[in-house]
Amino acid sequence: MKTIILSITILLSITLNAQNPVGAWERLHNSDDGKELRSIVIFSDSHQSISIYESDTGKLIHSNGGTWKLEEKTMTEVVEFDTDNPERVGNAVVFDVNINDEFLEIVDSDMKFYRIDNGAPGELSGAWLMSARTRDGKKQERDISRPRKTMKILSGTRFQWIAYNTESKRFMATGGGTYTTENGKYIEFIEFFSRDISRVGMNLEFDYNLNNGKWNHKGFSSKGNPINEIWTQR
Repeated sequence: MKTIILSITILLSITLNAQNPVGAWERLHNSDDGKELRSIVIFSDSHQSISIYESDTGKLIHSNGGTWKLEEKTMTEVVEFDTDNPERVGNAVVFDVNINDEFLEIVDSDMKFYRIDNGAPGELSGAWLMSARTRDGKKQERDISRPRKTMKILSGTRFQWIAYNTESKRFMATGGGTYTTENGKYIEFIEFFSRDISRVGMNLEFDYNLNNGKWNHKGFSSKGNPINEIWTQR
C-alpha cells in the first residue's frame, strides 16, 4: 500500500512539474530578411514577459507581458505592456499550450520554446516592482499600485526590466539578458536594450541583499550613474 501511495505521489509531482511554465524559455527563428532572432519568455509565479531581439546585435524587435494563469492546457494572459500594440493593454489573451520539462508549445502555431531553466538557481527569481530609490542621500518611496511601473522579472538565469504605464498604455523602455548571484553580488550581462543598442554586451555588477521581501540593489548604471534601489516582489 505504501508503495502504491509513493508511486501516485511521484506521478502527481511529475505531472505538476511538467505543466509548470515557471522559468525561462527560448525560441530561435528568422526574420523576414533572414536575420536570426531570439525569443525569450520568462515566467514568474504570477507574471510573464517575452522579448524578441536580433541574436547578433541585440536590437529589440518586440516585447509584451503581464499576468498569467494556466488551467489544464489553457493559458490566459492579461496584458500590462506591449511595445507595438498598446490597445491590447488590459485585455485577456487566451490560447492553449503543451508544456513538458523540455518545451512549451503554443497549440495551432509554429511557436515552440525550449526550456532554459526552471526558476533555479537564481535567488531573485520572481517579478519585482521598484518601490524606492535613494538620490543625493534622500530615500524616495514609490507607490507600486500606481499605473507607472518599473518591473524586473527574473527566472533562474534570465532577467528583463520594463518601464511602462498601465493607464496610458505607454511603453517606455526595456532591457535584459542573463544574470548571476553570488557572494552578495548581482551581475547582469546585457543582451538587448531598447534605448541604446551600444549597451549590449556590457556586464553590470551590483551589491544586493534580501530583507523582509525587499531586494536592495546598489551599484552603477550602464551610463555610470550611481544606483541605490529597493524592489518589492509582486
